[in-house]
Amino acid sequence: MRISDKRCSSSLLLGSVRVPLKGLAAAVALAVVATTGPATADGPDHGPVAEPAQQTEPGYGDSEGHEPGLDPTPERAPTSEVSWLSFPGGVFAVDSLGHTVRYRACDSDTGRVADPNMRVAAGVASGAVVVGGVAYRYRVPLVGRSGGTLEVIGRHRPPVELTGVVVTSPQPPTDPVAGARLFPLSGQLARVVADASLNPSGVTVRDLSGRYGDQQIAVNGSLRPKAASVIKLWILVELLRRVDCGQASLDDGVLVTPEDVVGGTGQLQFETFPQVVTLHRLARYLIKYSDNVAANVLITYLGGFAPVNALIDSMNQRSTILARRMLDSAAAQRGEENYTSPDDVVSLLGAVWDGEILTPASRDLMIGFMREQTLNTKIPAALPPGVPVAHKTGDLPDASHDVGYYLIPGTETAVAFLTAGPMATGDETVRRMARTVYDFLVTPVDGAVEE
Repeated sequence: MRISDKRCSSSLLLGSVRVPLKGLAAAVALAVVATTGPATADGPDHGPVAEPAQQTEPGYGDSEGHEPGLDPTPERAPTSEVSWLSFPGGVFAVDSLGHTVRYRACDSDTGRVADPNMRVAAGVASGAVVVGGVAYRYRVPLVGRSGGTLEVIGRHRPPVELTGVVVTSPQPPTDPVAGARLFPLSGQLARVVADASLNPSGVTVRDLSGRYGDQQIAVNGSLRPKAASVIKLWILVELLRRVDCGQASLDDGVLVTPEDVVGGTGQLQFETFPQVVTLHRLARYLIKYSDNVAANVLITYLGGFAPVNALIDSMNQRSTILARRMLDSAAAQRGEENYTSPDDVVSLLGAVWDGEILTPASRDLMIGFMREQTLNTKIPAALPPGVPVAHKTGDLPDASHDVGYYLIPGTETAVAFLTAGPMATGDETVRRMARTVYDFLVTPVDGAVEE
């Protein structure tokens, strides 16, 4: 599923081929990928600091300027080792290098499944697997924004044919020529990153408006610091995905007990417990106040770390993991940390915006919560008053992040600013990166092109 109008709705800006199945082989053994590992939250922590990654390429296409009137032939978007097919109510993930797939939708989750007979040719992965008596026959391009197909055949029911858009990280630009106009920004951001001697930093920026051809750029986009409270975005998306599936209602209540209370950021810790708190309030507080109690309660409600990590795996986000609760110092001492990367954050934000993982209603709700963020010392503090943003922060003694959306009408953009190292200097680095992006976006396009 994809929202037809990619440019964010005014409510957000102003406020709040059929594939026959024949000769299917016998069931293929499951090869479930582990969904546990290192994790983190807002609060005291003193783990090792991630090393800076190599600077990534700014994107696809030609970065040089062109003479007026010329229409250069765009480069063919390169294939990716991993892609996922977005269809109403679910995803089908493909790893063409590892020859694995994963179906995750409202009705079931196969886990990560080995398909040793996967065929990869002409930029398309195709094959068939059988899991639990259900057959999945797929044809998924490895080029983002292409169309893919999946046929699901279960016992005693007619085949279900699913089609949708293919998602890669990054998505190729829709207009490489327009996308080239964004490339100078990567040079400006690289200078900010180079100046941050105390803070290994990474930044990924994706145009969502079409002004820059939906281009994505990154500097150290694979940097993998502790996620801090940025991991709460994945917790929220998994909750809203269940709401979209009809498996939960935000009006449902959850019993919160005194044992659930932790410190750090948030408002629930100051209330009296036990009490029943609605999922809506937990979800809102999770983002608005970066509430650690809400995060831990929702992790328990969702069934622990595994469902959130299944969401992450289904979108092929290899740098991100949830492995401990907020303010779990014992887990931190065992070296268990939450991690993410700028590229993974923008992969999530882009999928939410484009309607590839949530319905329009849930997307709008999530961005609305992000607009209410009360921790505004980074992105908002770096911009002129009144610039519309929706964002989520993350803070630890050795990490400082801010990620989200610039909602400037006609120039909507997804951003992820992540740093490791001392928080105080990391805060300033985030602000410098945030202002650099803003200044570039508000510069007339003609003036932003390098000659």
